[in-house]
Amino acid sequence: CPLDWIKRELFKRSLASSYFTHYIKNRTAKQQRAPQRSDKEAILDLVTSRNNAQRQEIRSAYKSLYGKDLIADLKYELTGKFERLIASLMLPPAYHDAKEIKDAIKGAGTDEKCLIEILASRTNEQIHSLVEAYKDAYGRDVEQDVIGDTSGHFKKMLIVLLQGTREEDGVVHADLVEEDAQALYAAGEEQWGTDEAIFIMLLGNRSVTHLQLVFDEYQKITEKSIEDSIKSELSGDFERLMLAVVQCIRSRAMFFARRLYKSMKGLGTADNTLIRIMISRSEIDMLDIRECFRLRYDKSLHNMIEDDTSGEYKRTLLKLCGGDDDVAGEFFPEAAQIAYKMWEISAMSKVQLRGTVHPYAEFDPGSDAQDLRKAMKGFGTDEDTIIDIIARRSNDQRQVIRQAFKSLLGRDLMADLKSELSKNLCRLILGLMMTPPEFDAKMMRKAMEGAGTDEHALIEILVTRSNQDIQAMCEAYQEAYKKSLEDAIHSDTSGHFCRILVSLAQVGCYWLAVLALGDACNADSDEMMDKFMSILCTRSFPHLRRVFQEFVRCTNKDIELIIKKEMSGDVKNVMLAIVRSVKNQPSYFADRLYKAMKGLGTDDRALIRIMVSRSEIDLFNIRKEFKETHDASLHDFIQVEALVVSVPLLSSAAASGPCGLCMNEAAVCVNVLYPVVSHCECTSSFWSGWRGTERSTGFCGVHAQLSCSGISPVHLTSSLSAQCLTGVEHCDRKCSITGLYWLYHQNPL
Repeated sequence: CPLDWIKRELFKRSLASSYFTHYIKNRTAKQQRAPQRSDKEAILDLVTSRNNAQRQEIRSAYKSLYGKDLIADLKYELTGKFERLIASLMLPPAYHDAKEIKDAIKGAGTDEKCLIEILASRTNEQIHSLVEAYKDAYGRDVEQDVIGDTSGHFKKMLIVLLQGTREEDGVVHADLVEEDAQALYAAGEEQWGTDEAIFIMLLGNRSVTHLQLVFDEYQKITEKSIEDSIKSELSGDFERLMLAVVQCIRSRAMFFARRLYKSMKGLGTADNTLIRIMISRSEIDMLDIRECFRLRYDKSLHNMIEDDTSGEYKRTLLKLCGGDDDVAGEFFPEAAQIAYKMWEISAMSKVQLRGTVHPYAEFDPGSDAQDLRKAMKGFGTDEDTIIDIIARRSNDQRQVIRQAFKSLLGRDLMADLKSELSKNLCRLILGLMMTPPEFDAKMMRKAMEGAGTDEHALIEILVTRSNQDIQAMCEAYQEAYKKSLEDAIHSDTSGHFCRILVSLAQVGCYWLAVLALGDACNADSDEMMDKFMSILCTRSFPHLRRVFQEFVRCTNKDIELIIKKEMSGDVKNVMLAIVRSVKNQPSYFADRLYKAMKGLGTDDRALIRIMVSRSEIDLFNIRKEFKETHDASLHDFIQVEALVVSVPLLSSAAASGPCGLCMNEAAVCVNVLYPVVSHCECTSSFWSGWRGTERSTGFCGVHAQLSCSGISPVHLTSSLSAQCLTGVEHCDRKCSITGLYWLYHQNPL
């Protein structure tokens, strides 16, 4: 825009109006009055409605008119996150990147995630501009600063990326695609150890288009994605950097969608990351990032920003975001290609499902039966022995133990366990002792008995079980309750939801199914429901993956959004569960576990049901998906949600009582996840004061009552000291110390 127009606009808007003129003439006015809301909104509106090139002209105009630096004045007038956001918007892109790199490496620590995000995602031209801007702004060489602040293979890859010598996107060496894929395989999976230099050379220099073909070829050769290989072969910051490079090669938009989600999920917001991405991508690919965000997380970026931020800061971010994609049903072009590719990868991948519980090598059913009886005999119950035996045996071995217990001792093991244990620990141990069909039948019964119905449990079980599992469960249900499962569903549910569940409980061509789904989108509600049911409830998962892939290509529509838009209630929930389970079943279970434990309270039934039913099937895969999606291990989640439990006593004197049942329940869950972990040793007496850490159990006995919530056990055991035990508030998280508690101390794995 012409300079004269900018000057007129500056005078019209409050950025250069009487308010700014006043404080320029008299700086002491700052102490008499703060900027009014209208001033902030005017600044917000003007800055976000101009592109970066126009903002640079505004800076020049401001300098010419007032002889002042606009960014310095904005920093003086504004505060907090809003100030950081507005000031950063006024920087040229290269200088903004340079400032972020400088901030990441200055001081005692290093923000490796910031370095990874910027250097893995920028084009050659952007890298060259960044290097020049860094030199101009700080009088230093960015490469030398990075070398001085990083080390090892992580440093080497960063330096390669800083050269900006990646081949241009159109360059493909067709004769080298297979050779490069073989080289990556030979450097990692094929040998003991890893040749990191090959990974650095290929991933740091080949073009994006070429590497996309290499990754496809690698998948064919190894039947494993390049991401999975990197996770198994590399570690630490180097692993995270290489994964970021691969993700950017596959789709920069999806990479930034992941980063944005992680910056806002959970308690607190990573504002620096949020600001950096929203600014740097607002004029490049924000539309595609928005659609990838919605595609992956079933929620629009607009809504997540709205829920996670406030004030002028929120309004500025929403202006940069541009719009709410939850109102749209179709993909933007690049996002449609990504969705199509995701379904193709899902259809082609041969993921090896791995459980975490395996047959015990030195299995002796007679000895186990005797040990279990001893643990339950006499005064008190040795829960630790029960946990150790049952959680470390496969289900087949547990059934042999049940029989041996009956043969040797003439007693029913299930009845003895039920009489000795209570609450969640009892439910968990008894669930582990049942056969899978018996357990599923029991869970279906529990979901339907009583006044209410646990629709989520019904959906989870019926959607995720194979035909063979369903048939065995129906037989177990009939035998246990003298009623068919189908009749039970009919009597407890109704309408379309009932029809869908019955269809799932009863044990073609892609194009016909695709066309049928496409027609269903334009049909009335009953006809649409019939067509969706006939396809989603009867086709195999591999078949449905291809159907959903072609559905994107033929209609440019998202099957999940169609379901969300056209359906409601339990019908919508069961259809979405089918689609998500078809897409990635371990991810579906990871999400169910997260929802079972997040927030106040724990859905113990869901936690027990999933941990028991998946422990020998795909719990290892679920762990990986949980970690990738939520940036926290399932192990840690279980510790925090179930192991930090209170056993308050009326006095601080020594007393008698059982260990916390919830604590033992969590010990079993952790043992299912990591069979090598040592767990609590039950005792009938408690004490006050500091006892230290039990050598064999890793538990600490302390005289403490927590008045704060959401604190990890590791923090508590590391922060509490002898001074904490005298009744004062003495740790960095203000723990009130008044009663007797058990705290878990994490053992090294």
